[in-house]
Amino acid sequence: MIRRREFITLLGGAAALPLAARAQQRPLPVIGYLGNASPDATAHLVVAFRKGLSETGHVEGQNVAIEFRWTHNDDNRLPELAADLVRRRVAIIAAPGSVGAALAAKAATATIPIVFSGGDPVQVGLVASLSRPGGNVTGINSMNSELTAKRLGLLHELLPRAARFAVLINANNPTSEAMIPDARAAAAAIGRQLEILTVSTNGEIDAAFASLKQKQVEALLVAPDPLFTNRRVQLQSLAMRHAVPAIFSLREVAESGGLMSYGSSSIDLFRQTGVYVGRVLKGEKPADLPVVRATRFEFVINMQTARILGIEVPATLLATADEVIE
Repeated sequence: MIRRREFITLLGGAAALPLAARAQQRPLPVIGYLGNASPDATAHLVVAFRKGLSETGHVEGQNVAIEFRWTHNDDNRLPELAADLVRRRVAIIAAPGSVGAALAAKAATATIPIVFSGGDPVQVGLVASLSRPGGNVTGINSMNSELTAKRLGLLHELLPRAARFAVLINANNPTSEAMIPDARAAAAAIGRQLEILTVSTNGEIDAAFASLKQKQVEALLVAPDPLFTNRRVQLQSLAMRHAVPAIFSLREVAESGGLMSYGSSSIDLFRQTGVYVGRVLKGEKPADLPVVRATRFEFVINMQTARILGIEVPATLLATADEVIE
């Protein structure tokens, strides 16, 4: 005969088991992460993204899951990868560091929230306005396109006698067209000529650098673009081989051998993307979340590269740098 206390214990355990089972089986919300590079190349940025998530109380494996899709530097794969995440019925799509990834995601779904970081989202049609996005997309504007004049100004301060500058632009980037008039206006303001070099493949990048001497280009601005970010080693090598002083948008390029960089902090952009993803998961709507502008910018000078190129960096320029690599 079962005693009363044992019966109550058994009954309580039987009632609790289905509840525990249901709790264990309840699926975690899934973040679809659409990356336009490879996991190895952007590992430090994924760490920043996870940090942003954690600031809103979301921890991978505890109360949220992340499914990664990587282009491995082939942006032609973005539409299929975005469509795959939509079929997976993820709760939200994160597209950090790439307007192209966000555009592919938006083309794949009008209902799943999308959070991006990158160039001007209004100019490419991602959102209706920065203050009121109005659809299923919001995120962080890197302000990189708006910094064109500042980068040319830094090149001019480094090389005051240089008469002809060039800008290297990805022909397939939807934000590139907006950069061209800004670059021309900035060059005209300092009385310098400007060459626009448009490329979209490795071969075209090689050809563009090979043409610099013929075009009498004395300094180069490499536009902010995932194509160039993913090929930064190639670009650094070409700049050194052709002995052309160049400025980039990412500090990582200057840290690994580029002459100079000026732009928004990639780590901060990815962290902010994580924060916004977390806020949407908590119930806020992308249509009502304003696109925020980057606020942290970094200027880095690599003195080792400057010495190899035989460039004497003015003391005034060194004084304004956030980091000087010796």
